[in-house]
Amino acid sequence: MAQYILALDQGTTSSRAILFDETGHPLATAQQEFPQIFPRPGWVEHNPHDIWRSQRDVARAVLDQRGVRAADVRAIGITNQRETTIIWDRATGEPVYNAIVWQCRRTAAMCDALKAEGFDRIIREKTGLVTDAYFSGTKVAWLLDNVPGVRPRAEAGELAFGTVDSWLLWNLSGGALHITDVSNASRTLLYNIHTGDWDTEILARLNIPRALLPEVRPSSEVYGETAAHIFGAPIPLAGIAGDQQAATFGQVCLKPGMAKNTYGTGSFVVMNTGQDGMASGSGLLTTILWQLGAGEPVTYGLEGSIFVTGAAVQWLRDGLQIIDSAAAVEALAGQVESAEGVYFVPAFVGLGAPHWDAYARGTLIGLTRGTTRAHIARATLDAIALQTRDVLEAMHRDSGIALSALRVDGGASQNNLLMQIQADVLGVPVERPAVTETTALGAAYLAGIAVGFWSCCDDLEANWQLERIFEPRMLDAERERLIAGWQRAVERAKHWEQETGA
Repeated sequence: MAQYILALDQGTTSSRAILFDETGHPLATAQQEFPQIFPRPGWVEHNPHDIWRSQRDVARAVLDQRGVRAADVRAIGITNQRETTIIWDRATGEPVYNAIVWQCRRTAAMCDALKAEGFDRIIREKTGLVTDAYFSGTKVAWLLDNVPGVRPRAEAGELAFGTVDSWLLWNLSGGALHITDVSNASRTLLYNIHTGDWDTEILARLNIPRALLPEVRPSSEVYGETAAHIFGAPIPLAGIAGDQQAATFGQVCLKPGMAKNTYGTGSFVVMNTGQDGMASGSGLLTTILWQLGAGEPVTYGLEGSIFVTGAAVQWLRDGLQIIDSAAAVEALAGQVESAEGVYFVPAFVGLGAPHWDAYARGTLIGLTRGTTRAHIARATLDAIALQTRDVLEAMHRDSGIALSALRVDGGASQNNLLMQIQADVLGVPVERPAVTETTALGAAYLAGIAVGFWSCCDDLEANWQLERIFEPRMLDAERERLIAGWQRAVERAKHWEQETGA
């Protein structure tokens, strides 16, 4: 009988499940969107039950599509939206509050206070992260301080904190597993990436009890199995990685210096730096990419996180209503040769790397009477590519490694016009693989390696195939003009909320 690996890809706006065969080819996919909750400006939440139900349902659906039994699935790998924070009751599994999503800015003032006292330097040194509301640590502190009754219950060991991977594993295992992996732990603001443990000093400063935290395990290991009733028989749970680490693994960026960009709700550029946790002087993050089994070395990377890229296209669809579907942006933007001086800085929730300005806000500038919706659509694609360039330039400064090509994946990598713009503003080729579901594929690979379905790393490199390469065509002078205008627009978007007192 054929054997498969099931990948669960729990994202910011939807849950997906993909079934892979031994060649790394996706055989079946199921996807389900779930509601976004915006209680106040800058606040973003999810109902944890929506996350779990949608993920469980698509996992069942993808097996049903192919008529695959649980016994035919060698293992399940999980990849997840990172930093999103959930606290739940260990006895009942009931969340104490909604999930606070990575995009949420409610703890920006808390981060400012940590910076004012200089504690951000300690956080940076130990975690590799900047002190920003993006990460889980201050979200946990907010829940402990603001949800009635949570702190004493947490201190008594009655509650569990987890990022989305932990929440899914808890539910999949029927409450038997409260764990995370090194990649997700490294995004919490609470984990010392050099010692490989939750950091006592940071926990004390944020007043977070250690009893709340999950056990940290390798990214590729058999952790346990699913409760039998979920799929009809137990399936090994064997791989975990945060979405961007999983995508880097799925792109087979296994050697130092290899880099990829994933275009999703936000965009995330990651470069493998090997066993060196390289500090950044350019606003990038030093993060753990993966650990392939207990006792194996940890692989580190540099990452630049861009908060809003695909979400900007969704805004054109849902906010401005100038396109009917996200895919329609390519045709609309293609109606004009350029944005003709229009720039869109989609800083809806602030700016991430390399700027890290929580008070920046979205800016549409350079409008004239001749500006059309096509120019705005083109400016949106430009913004996605230019934000990516900002991060790659910072990565070059930090690592000293000149980029020779960029591997791309995620939904918007299917937009040929965007990929051409990306190659043009970078001045290097953009490589799109035959399988662009690399986030889910990376989770599948990690689980499959743990159970011997694949060997690392020859099998994975043999599976990676190029579908299309985009060569840069833009003249240097035109590129420089575009970049200079972009930089002016970004400066005008910065510090907006702070300056106006909004």
